[in-house]
This record gives sequence, C-alpha cells and structure tokens, in this order.
Amino acid sequence: MAIALIAVVMPFNFLVSCGGEKKELVDITFDPQTSYTLKETDVETFISDSGITRFKVVAATWLLFGKASEPYQYFPDGFYLEKFDTTFNMEATVKADTARYFQRRNLWQLDGNVDISNTDGVRFETSQMFWDNNKGIIYSDSFIKITEGTGDDIRINTGIGFESNENMSEYKIFNTTADFPVELQRRTGENRVDSVPVKEGEAINELRTNDEQ
Repeated sequence: MAIALIAVVMPFNFLVSCGGEKKELVDITFDPQTSYTLKETDVETFISDSGITRFKVVAATWLLFGKASEPYQYFPDGFYLEKFDTTFNMEATVKADTARYFQRRNLWQLDGNVDISNTDGVRFETSQMFWDNNKGIIYSDSFIKITEGTGDDIRINTGIGFESNENMSEYKIFNTTADFPVELQRRTGENRVDSVPVKEGEAINELRTNDEQ
C-alpha cells in the first residue's frame, strides 16, 4: 500500500543582519531521524492503487519523516484503516494504537492494541503486527488471538507468533497455546486474553533483519 506525501523541507540556517553591518549566523539542529518534515492532523483520506480506491485512512496525527535514513510515516495518536475490493466493498478493517509505514519496503508496523477483522468473521488481535504489502502477508512474533465464526459457532486460537495472507483466509500459528470453542472458554471463565507488552516501536528481529535485505 503505497502512500505518497509531499515533503516540505524548510531551511534551517538563517542569516540575520542589523543595519546592514552586523551579521549573526543562527544554527538550528535538525535531526532527520527525529524531526518530521510534514505534519497533518484530523486526517481522513482515501488512497488509490492503480486508479482504484482501495483504502480509507483515519488518524488524529500523521507525521512524515521524509529525511530519515529510511523514510517513514508515523501515526502516533491512533490509526484506523478500511480496505476495499475493486468494487469499493469493504473487505477488512485495521485498528492500532500507533502505526508506522516504511515507504521503501512498502511495510507497515502496527503497535499497541492491534485489531484486524475481515467480513468473513475472522479477527486477529495482538500487541504488534507487520504487514508486508510486497509479499502480501501479515505476521507477528507476539501473542496472537484469532477468532473465527459467528453466533454459537465461534472458535478461538491463540499462540506466540503467526503468519497469514492479507485476506486472513490462510494462516499458521507458531507455538500454539489453545484451540477451543468459545462456549468452552466461557465455562472455564477464560474469556479474557491479555496481550504481551511490547515496547513502543520495537521491531521483531529488527523487522526480520531488514526484510532479509
């Protein structure tokens, strides 16, 4: 999912003159890794791919770090996305406390209360997730809770680490910890599953060793 923004680069060295005689050079430190080049607030926008509207993004704050060694976009105050098919029918929703989009690798990093659901009744919940648009996969090394089905026919799978296709129709869980109907879960009183805490911005295996370079 490629998102294009126009970077605004401001000059940070100013020459101040007084009476045409005295000159003073003022230096302002600009750290490209921590200083954003564009900021937008109260964002609600649609994003097209090959001329077709495929995504809707809603965020309180949208920051672009266009001069970082690896340019990225950052959503620090909550992130919500809707994914559409080619006929503009919604296929899935994505929610997270924070999100980063690494432009060169076309890779999303979602952190916090990550919640992805599709219209087939499949829901992924975790504390950190990566979405590789080039490979068409989503994955995590964190605790994962996957819920499938509706009504009385609901199953819950949990484990540490998983990988799935973008449609959430085929997935595998690593280190499985449970696989049981939701009714059994209610009887045993285990209807709450807490995510494993993850430090803000922490990447798994250094973003899989920079996507195996």
